[in-house]
Amino acid sequence: MLENYLPILVFVVLGILFGLGPIAIGYLLGPQKPDDEKLSPYECGFEAFEDARMKFDVRFYLVAILFIIFDLEIAFLFPWAVVLDEIGGFGLISMTVFLALLVVGFIYEWRKGALEWE
Repeated sequence: MLENYLPILVFVVLGILFGLGPIAIGYLLGPQKPDDEKLSPYECGFEAFEDARMKFDVRFYLVAILFIIFDLEIAFLFPWAVVLDEIGGFGLISMTVFLALLVVGFIYEWRKGALEWE
């Protein structure tokens, strides 16, 4: 029974080694010469002017959510378009409802002013 899980264990161990191995090699063999310039925070070519833990405007998050929603829409649209002949009218209606819900969400964000920048 347990011999069936051996390939999975080998795969997990190899995945961990391939992921952490280069990091460990770089850390162990790389030069360790820290100085003030290397350890200072860098932000777009000039010194940081505020705390890194400052609060962001909620519109950043709304735009990010909007991007994720429409990115997922495209990810669902391609496979749907490929198999549209096989799924027929039910698939067309399902995708129409899905796209209508996304359009309603987009209109809601637009009306709330999430896409307006000052």
